[in-house]
Amino acid sequence: MTSPLSSGSADLRLAPARPEAVVAVGHDVRFTVLTDRLIRIERSASGTFTDAATQLVVSRDLGPVPTFEVRRGEDRVEILTEHLHLTYQPSRGFSRSGLKVSLRTGVLNAHGGTWYYGDTWDPDETFPTNLGGTCRTLDNADGRVRIEPGLLALHGLSVIDDSRSLLMQQDEWVRPRPCASPVDGSTDDEDLYLFGYGQEYARALTDFFALTGPTPLVPRALLGNWWSRYHTYTQESYLALMDRFASEKLPFSVAVIDMDWHWVNIDPAIGNGWTGYTWNTDLFPDPRGFLDALHERGMQVTLNLHPAGGVRRHESAYEPMMRALGKDPASGEAIPFNVGDPDFVAAYLDHAHHPLEDEGVDFWWLDWQQGGVTDIPGLDPLWMLNHVHYLDSGRERTRTLGDGSTETFRRRPVTFSRFADASSHRTPIGFSGDTYATWDTLRYQPEFTATAANIGYYWWSNDIGGHMFGVKDSEMAARWVQLGCFSPINRLHSTSSVFNSKEPWRYSRDARATMDAYLRLRHRLVPYLYTWARRAHTEGIGPVRPLFHDHPWRMGAYENRREYLFGDLLVIPVATRATPVTGLAAEAAWVPEGVWFDLPTGRRYEVSGTEGHSLSFHRDLAQVPVLARAGSVVPLADDVTEAAGANPRALGILLVPGADGELVMEEDDGSAEPGLDAVVRTRITLTWDGAAGTARVALSQEGPQGVVPAEREVVLHLLSTAVGWASVDGRPAEVREREADGFTLGAGVDIPLGTVRPSEGVSVELGGVSERTPDVSQEIFGLLEPAQIDYVIKDRAWGAVMSGATGTTLLSAMRAVGVPQDLVDAVAEVV
Repeated sequence: MTSPLSSGSADLRLAPARPEAVVAVGHDVRFTVLTDRLIRIERSASGTFTDAATQLVVSRDLGPVPTFEVRRGEDRVEILTEHLHLTYQPSRGFSRSGLKVSLRTGVLNAHGGTWYYGDTWDPDETFPTNLGGTCRTLDNADGRVRIEPGLLALHGLSVIDDSRSLLMQQDEWVRPRPCASPVDGSTDDEDLYLFGYGQEYARALTDFFALTGPTPLVPRALLGNWWSRYHTYTQESYLALMDRFASEKLPFSVAVIDMDWHWVNIDPAIGNGWTGYTWNTDLFPDPRGFLDALHERGMQVTLNLHPAGGVRRHESAYEPMMRALGKDPASGEAIPFNVGDPDFVAAYLDHAHHPLEDEGVDFWWLDWQQGGVTDIPGLDPLWMLNHVHYLDSGRERTRTLGDGSTETFRRRPVTFSRFADASSHRTPIGFSGDTYATWDTLRYQPEFTATAANIGYYWWSNDIGGHMFGVKDSEMAARWVQLGCFSPINRLHSTSSVFNSKEPWRYSRDARATMDAYLRLRHRLVPYLYTWARRAHTEGIGPVRPLFHDHPWRMGAYENRREYLFGDLLVIPVATRATPVTGLAAEAAWVPEGVWFDLPTGRRYEVSGTEGHSLSFHRDLAQVPVLARAGSVVPLADDVTEAAGANPRALGILLVPGADGELVMEEDDGSAEPGLDAVVRTRITLTWDGAAGTARVALSQEGPQGVVPAEREVVLHLLSTAVGWASVDGRPAEVREREADGFTLGAGVDIPLGTVRPSEGVSVELGGVSERTPDVSQEIFGLLEPAQIDYVIKDRAWGAVMSGATGTTLLSAMRAVGVPQDLVDAVAEVV
């Protein structure tokens, strides 16, 4: 059979290690030193070892083989690298007493440092070792779920078991291993990869991606806001909703059409309507026009797909599929879903999907995660669906140009589906499933999303706002949208209920204002996040990741798993209710050493000592703590009417005072695989001299013409800064005072640069520069004024402030006059 995925041969795709890396022990055991911290461990009763690529592993040549020593003795083999010591006793075989690997360097966990064969991770262990990975789905989750182990561990060692992984052919099809069971693909042979990286987490991930393939570059438009709702929309009602969003200046870049896009009320004799491939023309009478209208609004479109039911006789694809499969359409028999059959897959793609893509469907939402039996023993249909659709989405296509000629092209591949296994980072975006709309779920999602970076899975899309059950809660909805703003993907979603939907105007006035502000901010953050998406692809760094990725030797980085890094910004999600008395919600977080500024408030936090500090943050519904180091540079799309998928003409540059800083913004032409001829890098440099009261901002650009606008309208947004004068390339520039917006950005100044050409270089000089953080007394007034406590207590507390008391003296005075402790704690953060 010919594979529909590639014109390559059906021969295995070889991925051998370098011969000098291999250490054989007898006929049935083989060790391969891939790096000085990564060893492959194999056992095969038949003596047949695997050098082919697998579903997980794409390459075993990770560069020059490190220096290592092999010691052989009576019933003993030892392998020593700079960092690892493997010991194997053949008489005991693969057993806890027969095989172990120890680290030769120190680790954080005092009880760790050695792996024994058969060790497994207990997520409920008292003293954490492995730092966790992710899981297949959050379906029906109401809070915390059990996850699988990741690569990173406090005791420094982890193992990935590739024993059940199928082998890859050159034509992108898969086959079982030679000794696999013809029933379920199982085998007694073992194929393990031991990662012994200690606290060198960045290197562990780098080598993992070298072994298993990099994280692909996701389409830029997917980093904006997604609208998703399980609801029976019509063509007119959906477009009307998009237009209302536009009129409210709420930018969306991805339109998700749930299952009612296709016929669902079908003849019960042929099954239910969960699976479908044919537009419901009662609701969408002009599908191509509908899709064109969404594209004209700058949106990409994905349709919901449940393929398990196969293709039935009511589908428009039924007759051509039956003929392609050599069957008689007149029989009316269903075409069963069979992702393990190349003939079925070819017909499924050619007739059920490609015509819809020709109409304008950009990608598919594979809303199906049930494992099960396929024609290929051991093949998980979810994994194969992800593999098939991802490859097919990047296939070569033909289109007709305006002059009547044709051209071939490829789109950047993408799919939207659940996590299948540790190779799933190669097929983003991840759909995490249908969660409960509860505070417990909201509290867990930041940790779940960030922890997935420990297994290199960077692009989870959660149901922002929760999917089902729960109760309507405006405060919770607003907090969830704040989380979505700083998530890998921000997809608002809700179940089939006339009452359950995420339009901001369906919530309280304060919640609506907050949701509006953070949806706009998410759109503006796309240039920053896309730069990090490119780094994820080229450098293997997670755009969203736990703090211990960057601070592996600081114990504080492991304490609060809810906080995380979004690029270089430290985000502390608010996932607890505000207290009725203060109107504030409190969150604890560890902050690394250095000077930090909170973007929404403009507050300055100076953390001394190399171990960092744990702090308590208090915020009303409008704000969430987002800390940026002094000197941070954050590029923004300043015009929310420009499409998220476009490289913006209106560019904002957020600058954080107090130190030098630099960021290289990366943009490309959106092609399938943008090379050097399609990438533009804009270097933005901040030089800060607080003593002299001066600063300099320089823009320079490298890359081909035509990828980004040659001319851009640029505005500098300086946080918590006063500026006396400014010049752009020697010409005076306007300095505008900017008040805090109350939601996402504190006070400072804006400096419009006008129309500039970054490719020619831009230099901005600032004088009379100083940090200007919020007035402490006014901040305390802002905390006291809305507090629902006795006026006499408020007046006495304010009197303490006006007396000039500071620090612990002020806090003691407030306690003495009867200010509630949670309000004292909020004042403590300010002072």
